[in-house]
Amino acid sequence: MHKVSDGVRSTHGQDGAIVLDVQQGQMFNLNFVGSRILELLKSGTSEAEIVDGISREFDISRDLAETDVREFIETLKEHRLVEECQLGGAV
Repeated sequence: MHKVSDGVRSTHGQDGAIVLDVQQGQMFNLNFVGSRILELLKSGTSEAEIVDGISREFDISRDLAETDVREFIETLKEHRLVEECQLGGAV
């Protein structure tokens, strides 16, 4: 599971999103698909559910959606815009 990092602020519109990482002082421009993925991550949607949603919403194969979503999330992680979080409590 992934969560959007605490220092990330974003504004979403019909053409995509502008993302600001206030901790690093960096700004990013996302296209509409990237914006949608980020919104779904912010709402706590799992990667598998995001893949299914993107596949349906944009009428692409699930395999292509899975590859694209995975690559996009990896890019977000490289820029420290999202982080992996563990499910459940501490043991």
